[in-house]
Amino acid sequence: MKTKAKGLPAAQPTPTAGFVSYQEGAVVSREILRQPSGSVTLFAFDEGQGLSEHTAPFAALVQVLEGAAEITVAGQPQRVAGGEMILLPAGQPHAVKASQRFKRLLTMLRS
Repeated sequence: MKTKAKGLPAAQPTPTAGFVSYQEGAVVSREILRQPSGSVTLFAFDEGQGLSEHTAPFAALVQVLEGAAEITVAGQPQRVAGGEMILLPAGQPHAVKASQRFKRLLTMLRS
């Protein structure tokens, strides 16, 4: 199956964090790549915003591009800042809370 890139130019360097903008009081997401084996989505969280605890059937890699957040995995909170990443194991409950504005790149691994 063909890769579906959404607004991402092929074979060209692209500024990652600029692909999604902050919005006051909100979480903004933009899927930039999807294929059967996974997807890549950019998120911009305003300070204090988050995602409540949930579980995904697939592992995911979170790369924080700028800012910082508290990411709780299986009840264990971790502070993750720009330039750091954290693996969210499949089937483990996790939640996100922006301790300041932050942007993350989420790579979902379906296989």
